[in-house]
Amino acid sequence: MSFRQFITRDGSPWTPKYLTAISDELCIGCGRCFKVCTQAVMKLMGINEDDEMCDPFDDSEEIVRKVMTLDKGGSCIGCGSCQAVCGTNAQTHEAVPA
Repeated sequence: MSFRQFITRDGSPWTPKYLTAISDELCIGCGRCFKVCTQAVMKLMGINEDDEMCDPFDDSEEIVRKVMTLDKGGSCIGCGSCQAVCGTNAQTHEAVPA
């Protein structure tokens, strides 16, 4: 199977790997991936005491922890910046078939 491939400025082949998932079990909600993403692909969410996703800034919810979620996956350009800064390896990145 061949994957979508591009050429860098120096002529080297480059295969982008797009963000396809973020593990809410591994993610610690630190926000480093969000800060480096130029395409606004992710969104911070809270997890309440019932283990449900909710608005992380809702004062009426009892937020147990915060996690990043994949919000606009189609906007990912496959640069890999978010994967490079993720300290918990919570993200899954995949190449797209050509």
